Amino acid sequence: MLKLKSELTLPTVGPTGFETPLSEEETAIQGIAHQFARNVLRPIGEELDKMTAEEVCAPGSPFWSVYEESAKLGLEPDFFNQFEPDVGIRLESIIGEEMGWGDAGLGVSIGAAGFPLQMAMATGNQELVDLCTGKIGCWMITHPDKGSDVQVFDIKRDWVPGKQGNKGNMTARVGKDELVINGQCSAWVSNGAVAQVALGYLGADYGKGYFGEDGLPNGVAAIIPLDLPGVSRGKPLDKIGQRSLPQGEIYFDNVKLPIRFAVGLGDDYYGNLGSAWSYAGTHMAQTMTGLARAAFEMALQYCHERKQGGQLLVDHQLTRYRLGDMYRRVELCRSVARRSLAYARLTPAGHPYATAAGKVTVTEEAMKVATEALQLFGGAGTSREYPIERLFRDARAAQIEDGENYILTMRLGLLCQQLYAEGWTQN
Repeated sequence: MLKLKSELTLPTVGPTGFETPLSEEETAIQGIAHQFARNVLRPIGEELDKMTAEEVCAPGSPFWSVYEESAKLGLEPDFFNQFEPDVGIRLESIIGEEMGWGDAGLGVSIGAAGFPLQMAMATGNQELVDLCTGKIGCWMITHPDKGSDVQVFDIKRDWVPGKQGNKGNMTARVGKDELVINGQCSAWVSNGAVAQVALGYLGADYGKGYFGEDGLPNGVAAIIPLDLPGVSRGKPLDKIGQRSLPQGEIYFDNVKLPIRFAVGLGDDYYGNLGSAWSYAGTHMAQTMTGLARAAFEMALQYCHERKQGGQLLVDHQLTRYRLGDMYRRVELCRSVARRSLAYARLTPAGHPYATAAGKVTVTEEAMKVATEALQLFGGAGTSREYPIERLFRDARAAQIEDGENYILTMRLGLLCQQLYAEGWTQN
């Protein structure tokens, strides 16, 4: 029903924009997350950005205090289960956005840190839950020579005819009682340089080779403690953006893992992989929504401080258009990120290509917002004295991170082709 106001007023707006009313509990949770992002993530992120990759990971680095402080928040993976699904999804989105608003790299790190625990909880394996609780985790899925090939599920449509798929550099021989793991993961693994436990996706030989009859690689998913004999680390990755996020290679030399640590064996592997990836992209979308918001807010403040042509930037009509366009894109990010998360959480038969499309949309829009914000700063925006250049670099990294955007968009087109073959849109 149409709601009438007796007078014209400014709209209701909160930290996360034009939000439907939050309950007192939701508002309190949002406030706690925002304080953590403002007082912990943002200043530490700025400090880490100026350090070398090795210094970020070193004992005594400010990086470690982030986890000391985040543990006090009590936002464990099962925290959202106490709420009705729609409320839980909204809160998860709000919190993820606040983390990205504070610092995108640290927001990604915190999200990745809990991934092994979430998988352990999903399987109901209490031994693995205990193993992962309180530890910094990582998600090992990309390999040096595999990269985007981990996304290939349809070998007939999506691979060179007559050739086997790509089993990757990180493999396991699966026996009755244990896995024997060899090889390495990619240098781009978030938290790879610091993680204590990993959720790993590996090419697998169950005794009949690494490939099925159709050429699709066999696989195994497992939770892997990273203090096992035979595990070693590569050099932390030095990169242009998200420098507060410790990424790096992990090497395996005949590492023996009990079979009970496997969470996706045989025919269950690809379903497990799809479920994990369906959620991972949604986390990236929340984080980068926060970055887009931060870039907009910095530009909005600067436009109220800087004068040009005899008046404040914000008093120029073109500046108002640019700010309006930026904020429109922030709201677009927020809407897509939340819808994507709801789909991943609530749809019985979701798919990673669908939720990955949300990650693409958000990271592309966040890059546009960060670019326009830097442009509004003018020459000052290129100076490291202003934080906007760091957001610009962080946003650029996200267009490749968690799946390169062109490849992910191509996969969405493939999914459309697959669905059409099953009758979608033909009625």
